[in-house]
Amino acid sequence: MKSTRTRTRIAVFGLLGPFLVLFFFTLVVPIFYAIYQSLTSVQRSGAYGNGDASTIFVGFTNYIRALGDPAFVASLGRVLLFAVVQVPVMIVLATALALMLDAASARGVRFFRSVYFLPYGVPGVIASLLWGFLYTPGLSPLIDLGKTFGIHLDFLGAGSILWSIANIVIWQYAGYNMLVIVAQLKSIDTDLFEAAAIDGANAWQVIIRIKLPLIAPAIVLTTVFTIIGTLQLFGEPLVLRPLTSAITSSYTPNLSAYNQAFTNNNYNLAAAESVILALIACAFSFGFLKLVGRRRSS
Repeated sequence: MKSTRTRTRIAVFGLLGPFLVLFFFTLVVPIFYAIYQSLTSVQRSGAYGNGDASTIFVGFTNYIRALGDPAFVASLGRVLLFAVVQVPVMIVLATALALMLDAASARGVRFFRSVYFLPYGVPGVIASLLWGFLYTPGLSPLIDLGKTFGIHLDFLGAGSILWSIANIVIWQYAGYNMLVIVAQLKSIDTDLFEAAAIDGANAWQVIIRIKLPLIAPAIVLTTVFTIIGTLQLFGEPLVLRPLTSAITSSYTPNLSAYNQAFTNNNYNLAAAESVILALIACAFSFGFLKLVGRRRSS
């Protein structure tokens, strides 16, 4: 009996061991190292700072500096505004597409499902470059089309660039979220739909009373993923930055941390900004999950 248990444990550790080691060194260790760097600073000796470098413990000094920087605080507010608008639009669009593909009268489901999912297969940098051409005056057919109707379109202006980025993000990830919701829809027992039809329920009643409540876990999951991804906004503004002066070096928190690390060579401050962003992402994600849990229990 003991030998059987021992073999089982060895088999479990043999299967999980490689993953746990990889998980520890690629996720856990970097997180703790970032926290360590955020609590330290590099001090250089010599009159001009060209002497030996030593690492000293500074506590929360880097966090105070980060939160005392108006540009970084503004970037936090910018991504929060971005999330407030983009997350609901993303989830509503993904849910609507999934419901349309799941409709009994839908034609060409496989074709449209592939078309909706296809943008997710395009790398983020390529997607930003493609849309960058569509946003640039003199190159964009959209701007030329707007001129023919007397409409002035400025996709790269200070007041519109954030929503131009939102358009790229929604175009790229709505199909992925849709696929997650479609998978949940396919798991619903068809007997429920037959019972609803016998009771005289129409299509809208089936959606509201059966489908939406049963796909709520998938909607919650995609919402959490979207919240986290939105707060980590980085690739799109980085690629579009050469095209417009509206995107500064600290336009988003991730862009600010990137420039602090690789432009200003201040890895400690960059680590503090990254930790702050991670804490905010955790707070919003777990806060949303707790809110959803309270509504279900009430």
